[in-house]
Amino acid sequence: MSSQSQPENKNLAYYCKRFETLKVDSNKKLGTAPYQPILFLSIIELISQEKIVTPNVTVSEDLIQTFNKYFNILNSSSYTAGGLHYPFYAFQNQGFWKLKFQPNFNSSPIKSTKKLKEKLEYAILEDKLFYFLCNSSTRDYLLSALLSAWFPDREQEVLNINKLFQNEMDNIDSNEKRKCISKNSAVRNAFFRKSVVYAYDYQCAFCQLKVSRFPSQGIVDGAHIKPFSQFYDNNIYNGISFCKNHHWAFDRGWFSIDKNYRIIVSRDIQETSPHSKPMRDFHNQKIVLPISTSYLPSLEALKWHRNNIFSS
Repeated sequence: MSSQSQPENKNLAYYCKRFETLKVDSNKKLGTAPYQPILFLSIIELISQEKIVTPNVTVSEDLIQTFNKYFNILNSSSYTAGGLHYPFYAFQNQGFWKLKFQPNFNSSPIKSTKKLKEKLEYAILEDKLFYFLCNSSTRDYLLSALLSAWFPDREQEVLNINKLFQNEMDNIDSNEKRKCISKNSAVRNAFFRKSVVYAYDYQCAFCQLKVSRFPSQGIVDGAHIKPFSQFYDNNIYNGISFCKNHHWAFDRGWFSIDKNYRIIVSRDIQETSPHSKPMRDFHNQKIVLPISTSYLPSLEALKWHRNNIFSS
């Protein structure tokens, strides 16, 4: 069989590439149309909340409301007319999304979400893509690819998006906040991580590790200083960028950070590190600070971590 006739290997890397190269409308005056990336963010959100549980995606009220909310928050282009019907129909061109219409569909133009809902039974995601989106680790990888490609790391945009999500959280009562936690907002969490790692130039604040595969995808995480599950705080100053190992260690109190941004390592750590610098050797070293003083980690949050999480 020739290489041209062989089927594509639709693995995780394949879908990441497809997410990064969505075929969308673009206009010199209006910019890049955001509809399709925002539609897929909305679908990912509802999958993470288990409101979409099969590859068949209907035009539900949950999807309409989620799309409208994210369009209002994330749209930085000059396109102002919203509507789920725009991307839902056009998404057929991406190759992993098919539409099943009602038997009476006559191929007339669909000019409103109401008409789309009337004429469509459901859209169908490819099984393998749906499998990746149902798994939290592969879902995060795909979400990162989508955000990196379509929501660029311009400083003011990163700050504004993070503030809008936090403002939404600040304006609801405690019971609703607990519901938001239980819903596991994949998109909100992804934008928090994105804003924090951007602020630290994709470096681990502890060990300075920086490994990137794509221009805006690195190996580090955006870690909460005070847990979101307790304080509902996704402000950028409640975050620090850590590699996987040091994120884990920080969350468990193996080290903390003092008021001068110096590392304090627990005295009872026993460590063998033949190929890397041991954690104890970082004691009293200053962390990597963010690229702007606007992003400096909160001293109050760090004090809370020292008093409540750190084990000296």
